[in-house]
Amino acid sequence: MTSPRVAVAAPNAAAAEAGVRVAAEGGNAVDAAIAAIMVTMVNEIGVVSPASGGFVTLQVAGGEAVTIDGWVEMPGRGLPTDKFGRGVWDVTTEYGGGTTTSVGHGSVATPGGMKALDLAHQRSGKAPWREVVRPAIEVAREGFPLSRTSGYYLGYTHEIIFGWHQPSHGVVHDDDGVVIKAGTTVVIPELAEALELIAEAGAETLYTGELADLLVRDMADNDGILTAEDLAEYEAVVRPALIVPQNGWHLATNPPPAVGGVAMAAILALLDGVPKQGSWSPSELERLVEVEHAVLGRRLAELDEEDLRRQLVHGGPHSLTPGTRLTSNMAPSVARRDSDGAVLAISSPGSDRIPTALAQVYALYTHGGLSLEEAVEHPRVHVRVREDVVVDYEDDLPVSGSAHLPTRAMPPHSMYFGGVAAAFWDPADGLLAVGDPRRTGAIAVSASP
Repeated sequence: MTSPRVAVAAPNAAAAEAGVRVAAEGGNAVDAAIAAIMVTMVNEIGVVSPASGGFVTLQVAGGEAVTIDGWVEMPGRGLPTDKFGRGVWDVTTEYGGGTTTSVGHGSVATPGGMKALDLAHQRSGKAPWREVVRPAIEVAREGFPLSRTSGYYLGYTHEIIFGWHQPSHGVVHDDDGVVIKAGTTVVIPELAEALELIAEAGAETLYTGELADLLVRDMADNDGILTAEDLAEYEAVVRPALIVPQNGWHLATNPPPAVGGVAMAAILALLDGVPKQGSWSPSELERLVEVEHAVLGRRLAELDEEDLRRQLVHGGPHSLTPGTRLTSNMAPSVARRDSDGAVLAISSPGSDRIPTALAQVYALYTHGGLSLEEAVEHPRVHVRVREDVVVDYEDDLPVSGSAHLPTRAMPPHSMYFGGVAAAFWDPADGLLAVGDPRRTGAIAVSASP
């Protein structure tokens, strides 16, 4: 029996190699993707974690595209009202052009990412679960070089976000208390032990098993509001993907209640097939700015109105009803070309820059005719609509003056504009993977059988 070929685009080389390795050992593309994600949960410190939330968009041959919603929920089931509002505070850093983050045990939501991965594996995986998790265990136990992305993030956050919690402080600082730099080898044996439990007992150990008990006890001791009931009642939800037909492609992306896929779909619809050829013309670039402003401004207004209503529940950071899924910009997407069955998988980190980054890459590739590599590397623009409206752009893009909005130039390939990863297959050229130079993107393509 021959192993399937796979192409993996991931945030770092260890994750990409884990995907290819699992496929070579008998896994399929879903197994490869999960293995790469699990490694990323270990070695992208401060950016991803095993107790986080996420989404998986799948389109298996012959089936309809679905998105598995494993996003985080508001915790607090079963708690009296006087427990809310504790153990959480906001900090602001200059990371990403200015970011406010809630920290403390009271900021911990009900995690869903592990349940989403487990469900994706149950539905469409092939290799044994423990084999899919094994590369992540090895990376945590044997050590990994801190990525440039994590190093950049920690430069802003190592003390204000990680410094108050001694175990976290110890991971991101050396013995002299100095923040670790990109390239430093990091070993997290406790995380390896936790992943071994997940490998043997399944994801359920984080929800009703030994890891759940440890997590709930830590929360209760430190003013967290995550309860055993929250974990036991959490379920990943399979939703029909949001389908965007355009220019001979059908794009399947993250549906509501998440907002990222909706925003990307709206941007693509309003762009109406531009750019027509190659890069953005001056008029097309102005249209892109206007469309982003319209879509993101409208979305923000709706979210702010909803947040205001929520303030009349408990008020403050714990204002949502326990069990409510939080809002997310994530938009993992798959696309199929009508003419020949070619398929594309594409996604990005980057908070509110996720839908704008993905829409630009997708438009430049499917409309503008750029190669996938050219589309990912092409300069980007993002209309920032919180507080003052500002057009952020990479300064090798002629944006200044577009749509008569204030602008802010940033260096080429700035990490601020996300880190698009894409994997592609077509009948003529086979497999291709593309990483984003804005982050430490890595690719791997398995050898022919």
